[in-house]
Amino acid sequence: MHQIRSFVCSQWTGTDAQTADIVNPSTEEKIGEVLYGNLDTEAALDHARRVGGPALRAMTFAERGQLLLDMSSVIHGAREELFTLAMQNGGNTRKDAKFDVDGAWQTLGYYGNLGLDLGHKRYFVDGEDVALGRNPRLCARHIWTPREGVAAHVNAFNFPAWGFAEKAATTLLAGMPLLVKPATSTCLVAFRIMELLEESGKVPAGAVSMLIGGGRDLGSVLESQDVLAFTGGTSTAQMFRGSASVVKAGARLSVEADSLNAAVAGPDLGDSPDLFNQFVTDVFRDMTQKTGQKCTAIRRIFVPSGLAAEIGEALVEMLETIQTGNPETEGVSMGPVVTRTQLESVEEGIQRLKDGNVELVWRGEAKGDRPGTGGKGFFVEPHLFRGNSSIDPVVHGDEIFGPVSTILPYDGTAEDAIAGLKAGGGSLVASVYSDKRTFVEEVVMGVAPHHGRLYLCSSKVQELGAGPGTVLPMAVHGGPGRAGGGEELGGLRGVKHFMQRTAVQGYR
Repeated sequence: MHQIRSFVCSQWTGTDAQTADIVNPSTEEKIGEVLYGNLDTEAALDHARRVGGPALRAMTFAERGQLLLDMSSVIHGAREELFTLAMQNGGNTRKDAKFDVDGAWQTLGYYGNLGLDLGHKRYFVDGEDVALGRNPRLCARHIWTPREGVAAHVNAFNFPAWGFAEKAATTLLAGMPLLVKPATSTCLVAFRIMELLEESGKVPAGAVSMLIGGGRDLGSVLESQDVLAFTGGTSTAQMFRGSASVVKAGARLSVEADSLNAAVAGPDLGDSPDLFNQFVTDVFRDMTQKTGQKCTAIRRIFVPSGLAAEIGEALVEMLETIQTGNPETEGVSMGPVVTRTQLESVEEGIQRLKDGNVELVWRGEAKGDRPGTGGKGFFVEPHLFRGNSSIDPVVHGDEIFGPVSTILPYDGTAEDAIAGLKAGGGSLVASVYSDKRTFVEEVVMGVAPHHGRLYLCSSKVQELGAGPGTVLPMAVHGGPGRAGGGEELGGLRGVKHFMQRTAVQGYR
């Protein structure tokens, strides 16, 4: 059984005065125990500021880039071990585990190479010099320098490896130390990564700390130079927005919260069998990958009214192939959700749709005894619903964080598709599948302010893209409104969130 402690103040810390059980969600078997008694969040932050911050700021971008490449190699070297832990603690299939772990080392590698490209300097210039008067020698220059605080990362349960890496990569390249708090329920992968990084000796003291089970006082102990990057539920995000750390101290806050992501089938989708199949395949994958527990999963499926039945039938045909069970068992294609609380939340969401008179098109049935579970586990089968219109209010009300999605018929016009997309209140990603350029352009211009990313799929590129549910480090991840208003990644854009832009005025 795993004994899990925090790594703060450059040492493993935590006592059994307070503990939390870690379980296998497929079997409900206890597989680990978090020891989080006697944790001192303020001391951890202070150590990161005093020790990790100066060490990182003394390094050039190229040196920080090499640090990220070293971290990437450490994770890559332990892939198989981490896959196994993700299957045991997260209910991931092997494919889902690869999606998380490989996303982690690849993101670190991308930003590592970006650091090498930035070279041996410790700040960079934003734009051209601006003349301040008639004399061209008097000018202003904008520069980016590292913030002198610590970045506190509060991560969600669904991507313990990738979620850790995508925030760590930009933070460390910026020259800022981090204190990461993974979700306790699925912390085993993140904990093992921290162990591996500490054992490698590659990471400067105080540069990376990990707080497991504690950190409930982060809303009151952060300072003006600190950054709080949060991924999780809306209620916790609201607590952080109103916290003393943000309101009084002025700590910078970035939030990724709920998101009702959508896929739109263009009015011409029936004219292209290949594009039709790509649309159905992408929706199916995003409904079921990680058991629907992805912040980018497709929750709303907008289809022209005349294609609704055909698309529904094609989706059901794919969903019927799903075998739920213990992902360590051969033949299982979808595991459980991560906790009993999460299972209850998904079931409550399904009931809300039923109570809102949304038609249940299809629900999966367990194919006999779920393999490898002993009759236990936090399992929910895929559910496909059909709404009454593009703006069916109950569908746009809450995100159901599981393998649940709803077909929403629209009249085939860009205007009706736009109205439905906007009804989500702000999302991380929406995708449009169409070869009809005027339709795509109209939808893009109509919904871009409401989305952090738009994924456009046509017959020309359908085999080239990774799908709307895949977050790539070179493109921005985040979204407005209910999605939180925060932003991550996007190449150099993500690094700047942990730096300060300053206007320097004077003579050349």
